[in-house]
Amino acid sequence: MASVKAELLLHVQRLKHYLRKRMHNGEPATVFQKIRPAQPGSSTAATAAASGSTAAKLYSEFEQLAQTVQSCTQCKLAQTRKHVVFGEGDIQAKLVFVGEAPGVDEDSEGRIFVGAAGKLLTRIIESIGLAREEVYICNVLKCRPPGNRNPAPDEITACQNYLIKQLEFLQPKLICVLGTFAAQTLLGSQEPIGRLRGKTYTYQNIPVIPTFHPAALLYHPQNKKLVWEDMKRVAKALGITISARK
Repeated sequence: MASVKAELLLHVQRLKHYLRKRMHNGEPATVFQKIRPAQPGSSTAATAAASGSTAAKLYSEFEQLAQTVQSCTQCKLAQTRKHVVFGEGDIQAKLVFVGEAPGVDEDSEGRIFVGAAGKLLTRIIESIGLAREEVYICNVLKCRPPGNRNPAPDEITACQNYLIKQLEFLQPKLICVLGTFAAQTLLGSQEPIGRLRGKTYTYQNIPVIPTFHPAALLYHPQNKKLVWEDMKRVAKALGITISARK
């Protein structure tokens, strides 16, 4: 049943993303109309076929990327992982969170941010009036480093192209990077997150707001107030009004 629900959700997300692309291109968002079927060979039929073909190609490419990542062996993490964690969420989301790498819970379940840090991230998302299902979440690395150690430079190099392709597909309005490694990877910086946060940057013309990783907050809860300041910046950039701390 869970797999059926996941497949249905994916189809809904595909349709929503297709509509968003049409609206962005100035095309009507209407898909289903109460009119008689177009006759084969008519201009209406040709237009519908072309639109459907474009949408199908778009989603086929994203699915191919996910399948490629699932079977990736470009770095040594392929030898120790249990599951590849590609990412999840609304593929037409305005907000994308980029974290560091899967942890033990994520590696075990094959899902992103499901452990203690994941629960905290969910609360952070909800603090600005959004549901987790309304954003997209992914990591720089798609496989867990043993012992939850820091990502190695060669692992980031091997994996970051997958992240780049994900973001090219998603085209969010804003990216929130979580922690030093995510921030350094997207921003091409060597500065730690403590120095990078508090400002807005850009990646491929998309605003980027860095903040602390939820896992770090579990050990340094005093930084939660700084994350709240960062999330207020996120909300402002997205046009979300928040009156008080959740």
